[in-house]
Amino acid sequence: MPVPETIATPGSGVETDTGPGRPQTTAEALRPHAEHAFARELAALAAADDRPRPARWRLSPWAVATYLLGGTLPDGTVITPKYVGPRRIVEVAVTTLATDRALLLLGVPGTAKTWVSEHLAAAVSGDSTLLVQGTAGTPEEAIRYGWNYAQLLAHGPSRDALVPSPVMRAMTRGMTARVEELTRIPADVQDTLITILSEKTLPVPELGQEVQAVPGFNLIATANDRDRGVNELSSALRRRFNTVVLPLPATPEAEVDIVSRRVEQLGRSLELPALPDGADEIRRVVTVFRELRDGVTTDGRTRVKSPSGTLSTAEAISVVTGGLALAAHFGDGVLRPADVAAGILGAVVRDPAADGVVWQEYLETVVRERDGWKDFYRACREVSA
Repeated sequence: MPVPETIATPGSGVETDTGPGRPQTTAEALRPHAEHAFARELAALAAADDRPRPARWRLSPWAVATYLLGGTLPDGTVITPKYVGPRRIVEVAVTTLATDRALLLLGVPGTAKTWVSEHLAAAVSGDSTLLVQGTAGTPEEAIRYGWNYAQLLAHGPSRDALVPSPVMRAMTRGMTARVEELTRIPADVQDTLITILSEKTLPVPELGQEVQAVPGFNLIATANDRDRGVNELSSALRRRFNTVVLPLPATPEAEVDIVSRRVEQLGRSLELPALPDGADEIRRVVTVFRELRDGVTTDGRTRVKSPSGTLSTAEAISVVTGGLALAAHFGDGVLRPADVAAGILGAVVRDPAADGVVWQEYLETVVRERDGWKDFYRACREVSA
């Protein structure tokens, strides 16, 4: 069965489903693109933005940074922070996109690389959908171009038969392309980006032509070098990027703030009830993740073993969101230790043999002895039994 095509007009807040049934609006999308979800903020920034803008940018670099970091505009419009972290990191990332250097967002899994990439593209180009998703099976055509084989067989190579990749479309429109998980793409496919990034040109030898990028084109890639199945970038390709490392949240307070904000956003999209009093459980989840991740308790007195997983902020968000759904559908709507215990166990114990020992030791030596955590300890013991 053919899949209905969805046509989106950037910034319009409306999507039209061309398949059977009634039209779909962005308000109905489970996870709207950033340019639709935050269309009002982007419009308010554009109206208030009187600073110089690079060619084909929707906003100035100052306004892009404000969009990501948050702030209050002169007319009182509140811009919610999309990224909680060092301001300088965002400023360097935005400035990079205003030059001829591509941007590589590097960090361990769960450090908001994809989130930042999407919002940067939305603020700069008004369209975050020019995306190549990197996998071990990503072909060269996903970055360069492919062919409509019906046209190719009928008429031979022509521009009509050529199927442009998201990168090629970004080049011709002067927009921002995105490549997710660059290090998961095979090395020989990765290197197809070298000419694009250095010469701003994409040769099409079958036609004896080339596609040249127009002003405004740039590329954001995300990568991590701590996960399994990664392919190291060649030195030639790495030189084409300005690398910005996204760190894990520096303090527990910052991580709690990030988790709380994202859980609230996800809860709204999933039509879950507002979190009445989940601050304690969010802080517990964050504390557990940070201590196991760092290998030491927050007071610095007890060393603990770390499990094999990364225990990222993104995983903490997932655990709390799952707990909120449990509380809403099978509880009294209040987030309690029993609602997050199973999620924590699933996040921590990836290797049942090794991680199970780490988790049990942490429960007995840290959680059990911590004041005010008895209910949390009992809930974790119950799901671990």
